[in-house]
Amino acid sequence: MDKFKIDSHKLLYHVPRVNDWLDGKNIYPIYVEVSPIGACNHRCTYCGLDYMGYQPRSLETENLKKLLTEMGALGVKSIMYAGEGEPFLHKDMGALINHTKASGIDVAVTSNGVLFNKDLIRECLKSITWIKVSINALTPSVYAAVHKTKETDVEMVLDNISYAIEYRKEQNIDATVGMQMILLPENIDDAVPLAKKAREIGADYLVIKPYSQHLKSNTTQYKDFKYSDYMHLEEQLAAENRDDFNVVFRGHTMEKLEEKDRYKCCNALPFWSYIDAGGGLWACSAYLGDERFSLGNVMEDGFEKVWTSDRRTEVMKYVAEGLDTSECRVNCRMDEINRYLWELKNPPGHVNFI
Repeated sequence: MDKFKIDSHKLLYHVPRVNDWLDGKNIYPIYVEVSPIGACNHRCTYCGLDYMGYQPRSLETENLKKLLTEMGALGVKSIMYAGEGEPFLHKDMGALINHTKASGIDVAVTSNGVLFNKDLIRECLKSITWIKVSINALTPSVYAAVHKTKETDVEMVLDNISYAIEYRKEQNIDATVGMQMILLPENIDDAVPLAKKAREIGADYLVIKPYSQHLKSNTTQYKDFKYSDYMHLEEQLAAENRDDFNVVFRGHTMEKLEEKDRYKCCNALPFWSYIDAGGGLWACSAYLGDERFSLGNVMEDGFEKVWTSDRRTEVMKYVAEGLDTSECRVNCRMDEINRYLWELKNPPGHVNFI
């Protein structure tokens, strides 16, 4: 059971904003991904943003707080802290999470979990809607090989997750604590044991998802990896499901990797955006560093000014008229939303026969 629709989308719960978009109005994004820092303490073999260079740059705290307040007032509904680096390397990450929630914005974090320690958990777990910890093996040697780090890190991560779950229960906090594994040739044998461990420590879910080759990534070793031989894992993993725990095996996403035909243009970009660790606002995270998708710098000019600028109008026009989606990253973050919006604008016959 995928109760959080991780392998689908949630745009159908935002009908007023979708209607405004259909009417040609300027809408503010529902969801924004923010990279608070460019540095990372791991060098994962599958990293799609390795080409960004793990730059030791970060968003200045007080300016970011002002930006978050503005974004909340404009109608941004959610922010996921992730991006080019490890979010918890930012020295004020706990305070930023709390300020984001106080600005009326739901908060999520994707992290490798090493730095999500007791102090941070006590400081900010109350403000987090969900946190998803990337843990790509249970066997220490395999974990270290995939994450390019120390074998002891995996035990540290599991301890941090366990404490977060204990603290959540103790404080009656409504925060979802999940785990995620990208299925790779190295970690196939760890998928079921990791699911058992996730259930044992009280995680809400474990996501098993496929690798998707990033357009610019230096990493290419997995670009031809096929998932058809591993679909049987879904049944094995389902055996670990309980009322309070489930494995989200993203088989649908795996199958889509083999598809040739899809939507002819990208419609999803008005509904989300990406802020890099230097404050740059990007129309699409798959094209970081590609000036065709650069909207401006929100740390310098503010969100509203950049979002309503002539530059963004130009970028949206290019995306609508000049972007060849067949060259885009397969299974990009907005794939399911694009499928939904394409059907809204290009409905099949007989739609009135409901």
